[in-house]
Amino acid sequence: MQRMDGVRWVKHRMVFLNGKMKKKQQIKASSQAPNGTNTCPDYVPEANFYKIEAILRPWRISHVTSGLLKMGIRGLTVSDVRGFGAQGGSPERQAGSEFSKDKFVSKVKMEIVVSKDQVEAVIDTIIDEARTGEIGDGKIFVVPVADVIRVRTGERGLEAERMAGGRSDILSGAR
Repeated sequence: MQRMDGVRWVKHRMVFLNGKMKKKQQIKASSQAPNGTNTCPDYVPEANFYKIEAILRPWRISHVTSGLLKMGIRGLTVSDVRGFGAQGGSPERQAGSEFSKDKFVSKVKMEIVVSKDQVEAVIDTIIDEARTGEIGDGKIFVVPVADVIRVRTGERGLEAERMAGGRSDILSGAR
């Protein structure tokens, strides 16, 4: 393992295990700040598309959706989910009322697939619109996507990811 500029690297190497040649994976792990956060926020695995999954408070979804629409994001999926994290299954508060049936807290999972150049802007919008400053605001996961395929036309890649031909184009009269 080498250490360069505060970043630990484990190089690719071939090793012999049980008489077979195996390839060990290269790992890049950024150094940790004193508060435990990564000091390398711009690290994103290489891909043309990314799925951004955000687990959020249900009552913040309308705010997040409005922010994403303003920046031109027109397609996303929302699912009702339940779970617990740092909030520890403690009751959720909204408009002065507490609600909780069990250890799980109701949340909403928002999934958005975007091109590489949109990732940081979408993450910033989600954070700006969903943050209350309290435990339980949620988490965002960024996952590389190998390809995007539109079922209706068979288009792949950027042509499939863009929202041309959708409801907004129909309403505006564009073809």
